[in-house]
Amino acid sequence: MIALGKRFIRQVLTVLSVVAMLTMGFNSPSSAATPARFVFEYPPSPGQFVVELTDESKIQKARDILSGKEKDATHILGRIIKRPADYNPNWSYQLDPNSISFFQMAIEVCDASIQYTEDHLDEAGGAFLPGAFWCPWNSRLVKEIS
Repeated sequence: MIALGKRFIRQVLTVLSVVAMLTMGFNSPSSAATPARFVFEYPPSPGQFVVELTDESKIQKARDILSGKEKDATHILGRIIKRPADYNPNWSYQLDPNSISFFQMAIEVCDASIQYTEDHLDEAGGAFLPGAFWCPWNSRLVKEIS
């Protein structure tokens, strides 16, 4: 019975952590900008993923990460949309530009590689990536594309 209680508490804390992270990622845009696209990878797994940013402060943050100016919150996170984007043709999903932000550390429940997420996309939003929230721990921005 005690083990069940501890497991329940861990699950509640996990859900609360995801909710807190979602709240951080869904701030209203600080200013509209011309969309910018960035490529990230998840070493050592193969493949690259393209995201589109539409908020000027997030675009600047991504550019600061690429230039080395930002050294702490350098990993990407956001909410999955289960449909492909024309700018990210190799994958069946994309990240909602309004949900994207950057982090230094995150909880395990939202971590997965790009390919694993693709392979288990039908499960995303349930026990796998609750709320369709994805925070690939090893993500690293590699370039901005036009």
